[in-house]
Amino acid sequence: MQSENRIFDDFAKMLNGIAGTVAGAGREAEAAMRERAKEWIGRMDFVSREEFEAVKQMAATARAEAEALKARLDKLEGAATPSAAPKSAARPAARKPKAP
Repeated sequence: MQSENRIFDDFAKMLNGIAGTVAGAGREAEAAMRERAKEWIGRMDFVSREEFEAVKQMAATARAEAEALKARLDKLEGAATPSAAPKSAARPAARKPKAP
């Protein structure tokens, strides 16, 4: 009976060793795949989330500045338009030719 327990103990130790080796190999394979994926994505010119957010903020700021400048320009053009209206009203009307 003693010899049977020893065989089972050795077999259990061997299985535990195999399981540990397989788990370690799995972790190494996962790390290698993750590294390959990063390299692949890097070659495709993707941007990181931080870079995207920074450019998005810059675009929003530029859009706000452009809208402010457009409003200012519209205001200045609006102020210039009424002064031009009286000049055109001051012109005499064109004469119609007399009928023969």
